[in-house]
Amino acid sequence: MNLNSEKSFGAIEKMSDGLQAYFSKVYNYMAGGLAVSGLVAWLTARDPFIGLFYNITPQGASYSLLGWIAILSPLILIFMISSSLNKLNVARAQGLFWLFSGLMGVSLSNIFLLFSGESIFQAFLITAGMFAGVSLYGYTTKKSLASWGSFLLMGLFGVILASLVNLFMQSSALNFGVSVIAVFIFVGLTAYDTQTLKNMYSDADSEEMQSAKAISGALSLYLDFINLFRLMLYFLNDRR
Repeated sequence: MNLNSEKSFGAIEKMSDGLQAYFSKVYNYMAGGLAVSGLVAWLTARDPFIGLFYNITPQGASYSLLGWIAILSPLILIFMISSSLNKLNVARAQGLFWLFSGLMGVSLSNIFLLFSGESIFQAFLITAGMFAGVSLYGYTTKKSLASWGSFLLMGLFGVILASLVNLFMQSSALNFGVSVIAVFIFVGLTAYDTQTLKNMYSDADSEEMQSAKAISGALSLYLDFINLFRLMLYFLNDRR
């Protein structure tokens, strides 16, 4: 273990019990959301559920109307969760978060149709290791990452725009370049979001306020993890 690692673990040990409990809530919500998404994705890709969300033909599979509704609805749920948290309606936000995780599972179910189980497992392990290391950095670093926010947001919009352009260009080189940039962006967002969550914590917060912040943080980190996972699958490129 190097000196930097010893300092990082030392910093964690000095954290208050309240802060540790707060982050425990964040990571438990996130891990629970990932577990729900994984289970739903696995079930959706199997009979009898696959016929509900996909149109299966000899030429391949495409989303059914119910499938499109399922994969688009999480975007609406994100705004509903944020609205509930702003009103400190924690119980409603919790329910919406689990519903969001389940519907995200439907949109992730296509990975079981496109990739082998081994490549999915490898991508998950790589993502988990990367996420843990970067989140730990954001958790313990003394350096302020506040200036990263606007830069990462602009980069994210750029990636989205380039991806939309590439829908028409179908350039493999552009797709690869965008994917590489996207990895750096979501790695940065993981560290930035983790530090932001730490800075948001206050011992004076009520139980409801802490729960609201934990759900909000779990949602942010969940999205960082899922996007990194999808990118790792792309780079492994072990399709069926």
